[in-house]
Amino acid sequence: MSHSTPVQKDADKLMSRQRLLHKGQQTKAAIVEAALGLATQIGLEGLSIGALAEVMAMSKSGVFAHFGSREELQISVIREYHHQFEQEVFFPAMQLPRGLPRLHALFNNWMARTSAEIDSGCLYISGAAEFDDRPGPVRDALASSVKTWLTALHRAVIQARDEKHLAEHTDATQMSFEIHGLILALHYEARFLKTAKSLNRAKQGFEHILLRYGAPTLKD
Repeated sequence: MSHSTPVQKDADKLMSRQRLLHKGQQTKAAIVEAALGLATQIGLEGLSIGALAEVMAMSKSGVFAHFGSREELQISVIREYHHQFEQEVFFPAMQLPRGLPRLHALFNNWMARTSAEIDSGCLYISGAAEFDDRPGPVRDALASSVKTWLTALHRAVIQARDEKHLAEHTDATQMSFEIHGLILALHYEARFLKTAKSLNRAKQGFEHILLRYGAPTLKD
């Protein structure tokens, strides 16, 4: 009969802890994904440990153990939403040259994601309606995510101006505001009012913005 040495026993314990940790991380990721699905349908405020436990076929204490509070669950959902937004909208655009190619890609990717969310809902928009006047960590996490994205958009506009793809006098803050406004209008028109051809109107709006801020060489 072979006997484990103290070193082997320690190694076995370490491997066991790592397996448990990995399993715990997988379970938490699955819970967050399910919570995100719920939040896009019923809002962040509608999330509860009990509702999520029912969806995951887990006990309330099992779900609670991964987060500790409903607030931490909501913040985890916001972080996951932001991560997915970056993967779909931001990072692919960064593979393109600075200037209009990158700005076009950011808007097109944003449009594609918004189109996919017409049925499910945008957490940035619904979350803003829920937490606009409710200070606290959840609002802070949501606002931080939105500001991070809008800062990236603003930087892309500045780069397009620096590359002479836009007129030298372009007000990057104003242009970014107008582009953001297109997305908000699209979501409201398409999701709430069910207005026909909203996507086409948003695309036209973006082209009109580019024309108004375009460099003279692009207008010729």
